Amino acid sequence: MDAIDHLDLVVTDLERSLAFYKGLLLPLGYSRATEIEGERGERVVYLGRVGGMGSLSLRAAQSQAHATPYDRYAVGIHHIAFAAGSRAVVDQVGAWAAANGGEIESGPQPYSYTPGYYAVFLHDPDGIKLEIVHRPAERDLVTAVQELTARVAELEARLG
Repeated sequence: MDAIDHLDLVVTDLERSLAFYKGLLLPLGYSRATEIEGERGERVVYLGRVGGMGSLSLRAAQSQAHATPYDRYAVGIHHIAFAAGSRAVVDQVGAWAAANGGEIESGPQPYSYTPGYYAVFLHDPDGIKLEIVHRPAERDLVTAVQELTARVAELEARLG
């Protein structure tokens, strides 16, 4: 989240959501938790990356203005995507979420959005849609193509 400094989510049960998000985001490097007092005196907990920018905060709902579960097609957030360093991390987080109250919508699997896109889509305890995604860097894709090209040439030489 280098382009976004922080994102605040309002949840129905702060302790439940805090446990969920701490477990979900730890493999993505969100290992720092800090607390502040919100503008209404509420407890706000920020989960952030050590040495990195970007954090997610959680606070308990103080209004019944919106229906729960969360409707991602109403005005507001459709989903939040968190970057993972590898496909293995996407798999790890997806498995953790499934075992800890996250409803898996789809994946982990490849998607055709961009080359190498690999993600799991899930819902948090309040029904907010989340995505854990790995996108290989372009240099990684170039390296993979070069390795495959060399391997094909090697196999063709054996047959040839």
